[in-house]
Amino acid sequence: MTLPTIRDLLAGRRQPTLSLEFYPPKDPAGFNLLERSIERMRPVHPDFVTCTYGAGGSSRELSFAAWDLLARLGFTPVVAHLTCVGASRADLEAQIHRIHASGIRNIMALRGDPPRGESTFTPDPDGLAHASDLVALVKSLHPDICCGVAGYPETHPEAASPADDLRHLKEKLDAGADFVNTQLFFHNNAYFRFVEAARAAGITAPILPGLMPVASPGQLNRAIGFSRATAPAALRDALQNPAPEAARAAGIQWMVDQIDGLIAGGAPGIHLYILNQARTVLDPRLAACLARWRTPPS
Repeated sequence: MTLPTIRDLLAGRRQPTLSLEFYPPKDPAGFNLLERSIERMRPVHPDFVTCTYGAGGSSRELSFAAWDLLARLGFTPVVAHLTCVGASRADLEAQIHRIHASGIRNIMALRGDPPRGESTFTPDPDGLAHASDLVALVKSLHPDICCGVAGYPETHPEAASPADDLRHLKEKLDAGADFVNTQLFFHNNAYFRFVEAARAAGITAPILPGLMPVASPGQLNRAIGFSRATAPAALRDALQNPAPEAARAAGIQWMVDQIDGLIAGGAPGIHLYILNQARTVLDPRLAACLARWRTPPS
C-alpha cells in the first residue's frame, strides 16, 4: 500500500490536519512505554506523525526503530526527521536511501542544532551547512519524497532579522520543500504575522503551527530556552499555581485556546509537540477541542 505524502494530505484536506511529534526513547524500557502510549492514543487518529532523529551511531538506530514502531502500530504516514549534524554528504545520502527503502516518503529536513555545549553549528568537512542543501539532496536522490522544513514565527535564534529569516525559509522552499512546520509559540498573533510576512515574501507552501503544552514555569522556561519564542505574562501567572494538577490544567487550557484561535483564523492544521505523552493527547479539554473541528476516520 502506498501511503499519501504530507503534500498530498494537505492538498486534499477537507478539514485541518492533526499531527503529533514523538522522539525516540533511549533504551528498551523506553520503547515499551512508548508502545503503550501509542496504543492509548489510537482513538485520536492523527493524520500523520513525525519523529526526531539522533545524528550519530546508536542514536540513529533508535530513530529508525521508533519510526518503525510508529508505522507498525498504525501511526502513519511517518515523517522522519533528518539533520546535517555530524554527517558527510555520503553519509546523508546513505541515510536518505535507507529511509526511502524503509517505505517512508516524508522527511523533515533540518540543519540541526549545535552539539551540546557549543554555541554555533559547524558542518562536517564533507557535509552540508544548511537545511536548503539537505532538501536539495533529498529531492535529487528521491524526488517522490515529500520534504518538510522548520519555520520560526519569532525568528530563528541565529537570524540577523525577521527578513533574513524569511529569506532562508524561502531558500528551503525554492530547493524543493513542500510544507513548513513552525517552532513552538505561545502568542497566536506571532503565527499569523509570520504567515502574512511569508506570503508577502512569495512563500506559498502550507505553514502548520507547532504547539507545545507546558505544565510548570520550569517547563515553560525550558521550552523557550532554545528559541526566540516569548511567553505571555498571563501564561506565566497561570502556571504559578502551587497545585501541580491545577498548573497542568492551566497549561492545557492555554494550548486549547490557542488551537481554537488558530483554526478559526484559517490554519491548515495543528502540529503538537507532545513529548511522547498520551496523557496530554487524551486530556478531556484537548479531546473536546479536537472534536469541535475534526472528524477522525472510523
